[in-house]
Amino acid sequence: MEDFRKKTADDIDKDVIFSHSIKAGKRIYYMDVRKTRKNEMYLSITESKKIVSGEGDEQQVSFEKHKIFLYREDFSNFIDGLTKTIKFIHEAEKDEADAPAPEAPAQEETEAKSSEDFKIEF
Repeated sequence: MEDFRKKTADDIDKDVIFSHSIKAGKRIYYMDVRKTRKNEMYLSITESKKIVSGEGDEQQVSFEKHKIFLYREDFSNFIDGLTKTIKFIHEAEKDEADAPAPEAPAQEETEAKSSEDFKIEF
C-alpha cells in the first residue's frame, strides 16, 4: 500500500536530479530538474525573494517563493516565447536610447514580426 505522508524537505531534495541557482540581487532563481512518477523529467523554476520586515531587534527575515513547472512538451513553446520577449526588451531599450522621446511600438508592428526575427544566441 502506498505511503501518503507529507514529503519532508529531505524527500523533496532527493527528487532533484540536477540543480542550478542564479543569484540576482535580493532574488535567487533555482532551476531544478525533477522526475515525475512515470520517470519523465521536467523543469521546476523557483524564484525566492528575501523579505525583511521590522527594524532593529524586531527585524524578521522571510522568503517569498513562486514556482513554475515546465514539462518537456512545452519546452520549445516556452523558449520561443521567452526568446521573443527578451529580444523585444533589447530592441525597445536600444530604440529608447537612440530616440529623443520614448515611444511604444505600434501593436501591428510587434505582432507582424515573425519568430525568425527574434532569435537570440544562447
